[in-house]
Amino acid sequence: MPKQAKEIAAIQLSRLPVGLHAAGGVTGLYLRVAPSGARNWILRVTIGNRRRDMGLGGLQDVPLKDARELARQARRKIAEGIDPIETRRVAKVTLRETPSFSECAKRTIEAKRPEWKSAKHADQWTSTLDTYAKPVIGNMPVDMVELRHVVEILSPLWTEKTETATRLRTRIEAVLAWATVSGFRKGDNPARWRGNLDALLPKPGKVAKVKHHKALPLAELLNFMTALKAREGAAARALEFLVLTAARSGEVRGATWGEIDGKVWTIPAERMKAGKEHRVPLSSRVTQLLKELPRMAGSDLLFPAARGGQLSDMALTAVMRRMEVDAVPHGFRSTFRDWASEKTNYPRDVAEMALAHTIGDKVEAAYRRGDLFDKRTKMMADWAKFAGGGK
Repeated sequence: MPKQAKEIAAIQLSRLPVGLHAAGGVTGLYLRVAPSGARNWILRVTIGNRRRDMGLGGLQDVPLKDARELARQARRKIAEGIDPIETRRVAKVTLRETPSFSECAKRTIEAKRPEWKSAKHADQWTSTLDTYAKPVIGNMPVDMVELRHVVEILSPLWTEKTETATRLRTRIEAVLAWATVSGFRKGDNPARWRGNLDALLPKPGKVAKVKHHKALPLAELLNFMTALKAREGAAARALEFLVLTAARSGEVRGATWGEIDGKVWTIPAERMKAGKEHRVPLSSRVTQLLKELPRMAGSDLLFPAARGGQLSDMALTAVMRRMEVDAVPHGFRSTFRDWASEKTNYPRDVAEMALAHTIGDKVEAAYRRGDLFDKRTKMMADWAKFAGGGK
């Protein structure tokens, strides 16, 4: 049986020198006197197989009698299998209202919503985080999320659904970054890739299978365009416009009359993938196509749906399916790129600018000021001619 420390008298407490002094009365109760003169109660206990020190407050606020009672209560909890230190920690988390990961995710999405071009982005963020992250860390206070939790979430997806996993990692990282700058977390972001997860998971490019959009072969383009021009409807005209401008489906479906100025189509930054305004030179065939388009009352769209609003992406795909073409609308950008490389002498950067591709080289991008518009005007006229659309 351990030797019981002699009970100390309350009057002695203010005279004790620097050090740890047994208070007696309750096993493990000490008064710690710091060099600064601060005097605090410490209960030294064993929880599981670990020796722990539990603070019970300062002498100024907790007199000897109360310190002994607090110590007895803590020991009773330990005897009942309750960890009083962990219980108090959780209580402090609740008291300071640290939000859960899911709550932080909602706030992050709301904060980022204005920068997204489509409402679908918010739905995609919510869906992936709810499906994969929420079961593991959704209800966890955000400051308790650690690297092991992130790895647990990502590992099952990393090789089977690599693209989904990489997007999920980016979104988790953004939520945790929001929590950090909002004062709910401290330290490194456990969802960071470089110098962190890249040591535990293979590079996405090494495991992901690249999926290319099916493109129409150059040899079949003329016959396709001839058949397409014979078809009626806004979707058919939008698809023809898409081919001749080498634009993306969303850019075409959202095009308005206000963006057209003579032979120039200016797509605003908010509708461009790279977030930068893009000018498209229009060939003679495209300007003729625009002159022949009917105008829908109350709509500024070039290609409005029959009931108003934008055409769906499937509307363009449906035209190609009815024509029994094994390709997708986005694939015509690849067809255009093949034509520029194989059938012309136009420099690569002119074709890349026509496709509104972002310049990967930061140095080159910093010095690139123009948009090669004059050269692209000639290129798009040649492209229309090749596609059978005139000069």
